[in-house]
Amino acid sequence: MNQILMLSFLISHFLLSTMIITPAAAAGGGRWKLLQRSIGISAMHMQLLHNDRVVIFDRTEFGPSKLVLPAGKCGNNLNDLAAGDCTAHSAEYDVNTNTVRPLVLQTNVWCSSGSVFPDGRLVQTGGYFTGERKVRSFGACDGCDWQETDGLLAPRWYATNHILPDGRQIIIGGRQQFNYEFYPKSPSRNNLHSLPFLSQTNDPGLENNLYPFVFLNVDGNLFIFANNRAILFDYVKDMVVKTYPQIPGGDPRSYPSSGSAVLLPLKNPVEAEVLVCGGAPKGAVTQAVNGKFVKALNTCGRLKITDASPQWVMETMPQARVMGDMILLPNGNVLIINGGSAGTAGWENGRDPVLSPIIYQPENRIGTRFQVQTQAAIPRMYHSSAILLRDGRILVGGSNPHPFYNFTGVLYPTELSLEIFKPSYLNPEFSKVRPKNIVATPQNKIGYKQQLGIRFSIGGKLNENAVAVTMVAPPFTTHSFAMNQRLLVLARGKVTAIGKSAYHVQVTTPGSGKLAPAGYYMLFVVHQDIPGTGIWLHIQ
Repeated sequence: MNQILMLSFLISHFLLSTMIITPAAAAGGGRWKLLQRSIGISAMHMQLLHNDRVVIFDRTEFGPSKLVLPAGKCGNNLNDLAAGDCTAHSAEYDVNTNTVRPLVLQTNVWCSSGSVFPDGRLVQTGGYFTGERKVRSFGACDGCDWQETDGLLAPRWYATNHILPDGRQIIIGGRQQFNYEFYPKSPSRNNLHSLPFLSQTNDPGLENNLYPFVFLNVDGNLFIFANNRAILFDYVKDMVVKTYPQIPGGDPRSYPSSGSAVLLPLKNPVEAEVLVCGGAPKGAVTQAVNGKFVKALNTCGRLKITDASPQWVMETMPQARVMGDMILLPNGNVLIINGGSAGTAGWENGRDPVLSPIIYQPENRIGTRFQVQTQAAIPRMYHSSAILLRDGRILVGGSNPHPFYNFTGVLYPTELSLEIFKPSYLNPEFSKVRPKNIVATPQNKIGYKQQLGIRFSIGGKLNENAVAVTMVAPPFTTHSFAMNQRLLVLARGKVTAIGKSAYHVQVTTPGSGKLAPAGYYMLFVVHQDIPGTGIWLHIQ
């Protein structure tokens, strides 16, 4: 790496650190707002697309939902759908209009997985029964609906998908599937590949290694965490590159013990860190099935996966949490939201909802990183989800710990509502430091290692040292894990004034698909820890 590029990355690292410790970051709180009391289905899976619409679905054999399909649009697969069920089990939510459009599913998507392809389509795989080998796609276009085809070599139920630098997705694991495959298929990649790590992390009768946490490392290999340990995996050579230490304590963090994990913001092309939080102690699944609900884990483990001899650094959360979601915010902080403080994932196995989200500030010193937020009014337990929207809000939905829709006579009724959590950076008092009117040149599409000019305005006084530009890949979120989620801090030059309250900054796009797989990203300008509304950027 030449000296100029290295200097740019060092400046970006400094700016992110400055941004995180500004007074705005200390505000805390956040606000909740109910968007819809019922969208007709429970938001078990969610994916934001680049048209600012969210694809939502649960499962097809819950029984009739509360969202009716248009006339003549009934599902026709009676293996999954009850006879006469002309209700939707998937929906498209339009963020800009706060409206819902019913979608048609033909096979069961229960506990499935997915990735957004470089062209912006959601390509979603697997599920249950007739859906376990299906591949479904959904485009970001007016009137689009699900397209389904056969395409998987093995049943994929509780698997994890990740988009790769070459535009394919890898599909890893699933119930009793200790292997992986690629989609789309090619003559050289049209077979199953054994992954012994998955059988090694399988607790007999309990599993505790489903929905493994998978992240694309900066070297192009995959970090795979299952149960209580992790490997670095070269999927090209089909070999384990590195075996990481077991997380201290040895308690399971994967489904159904269900902690969560994120790849922390990427600030340069040579370092990457993973954060794993929450979960349930050893034996908690068995005890929950027998009616005893053990307190969840209150620890997080942080691991610099690019170190030569990495070691876990443990931290303690303000609250124990299982079935939580971890969402990267535009300013580089991590939101931990949803879940309970006792029990595990599974039908009726969770207790004691955790209503207060937490914000984790990775650049702060240990002991000052967690900040408790305003409580929600609605418990979000098993089968809930959350995603980041382009305006910086968090869309929250789901929660159905029952085999069917159940609204009465239970501890945690099925939730069909959608609500918003607004982090404190959206508070009105920060309007004068919030970037606005963001425009990128070139617009929409750009390649790797390219210069990108960004114009924005600030109503108050500019602090040049507290300006950063980030880009966020919108994840596929289900079962406490946001697949394909990543945030990059872009190297930038000097901020220059171009008019009254108007500014320009030049940034450099990531160097390759190993850092940022091709596709659509939300690009944010952040000033004093306050992000403006993002714009869509297509890297290819």
